[in-house]
Amino acid sequence: MANSPCPIWGTPATIQHIFETGSDRVESPRAGGLYIVSGEVRDDCLVPRSRLDDQTKARLTTWLIEQHRFGVECPVVSYDVIEDIKHHRALRVDERADRLLEYLEGESSFVGDEISFDRDEISFMEMSAWSESVEPDEVEYLLQFLDRRGFIELEPVGDSSGIAKVSVDGHVHLTKLREKAVVSSQAFVAMWFDDSMKEAYGNGIAPAIRDAGYEPMRIDGKDHNNKIDDEIIAEIRRSRFVVADFTQGASGARGGVYYEAGFAHGLNIPVIFTCRAEAIKDVHFDTRQYNHIAWNDTDELRSLLAKRISATLGDGPGKKG
Repeated sequence: MANSPCPIWGTPATIQHIFETGSDRVESPRAGGLYIVSGEVRDDCLVPRSRLDDQTKARLTTWLIEQHRFGVECPVVSYDVIEDIKHHRALRVDERADRLLEYLEGESSFVGDEISFDRDEISFMEMSAWSESVEPDEVEYLLQFLDRRGFIELEPVGDSSGIAKVSVDGHVHLTKLREKAVVSSQAFVAMWFDDSMKEAYGNGIAPAIRDAGYEPMRIDGKDHNNKIDDEIIAEIRRSRFVVADFTQGASGARGGVYYEAGFAHGLNIPVIFTCRAEAIKDVHFDTRQYNHIAWNDTDELRSLLAKRISATLGDGPGKKG
């Protein structure tokens, strides 16, 4: 291992080159911990600071932390991941504050423990990573926000350092957030419900999702007594990610697929875009910018989709050896 700049942030990191794959294994506090830069990305120097804007780096860091939270020890930063991250929405300010509060709780050895921080120390880099911050002032602003909400007790020490302690109200707030959170292995599938697409779903999309360790859910395959729109919204909320296939027939675009993909994006739920290759020209310009899997047959769809899911989300709990 060698001490080198973090490929994403340029901050201190430890890097080990993996000769078998040509990739790099990186340990970077500023990027949220361990990650791997794939060989193709490494060779093309796609990750370095000059190639990504600050907001994309911040969202990529959030993605890395999310992967760790879902049990992926060493997420892989690949071409597909970077392209997908470019279209993720930024965390809302309240979400960023909650992530920072969660970090402080995780660093506390006991209730009432005091967490010291300084702009020049590793802990502050980790706080920046968890709160999707670019500038140090953002972290300090979020700390002050948490202090005003009564979730932490903040004590400045000098111009660039301080002590933070998670309050009882802060612990209660995080407990309530966790009660609402759902760690799901479900993948919602949005697509054209037409006989011509049965093979694409049965032999391509569904088995690809299972190959990656997740369970597909298509709304026409679920028993429901409520309005179908309510069921769609509920199932998307319960899902780890959405697969949206934009293949259309002579009747035109499938409005429901666009709606469901957009709704998932609004919730910051990852969306993987697919489309039959011959129909890709008909995809609406609003979504054409996304990195679609253009497939010609179901075998190709199954293979490419399974790889994309594992690359961008990590393997699911049902992944078989």
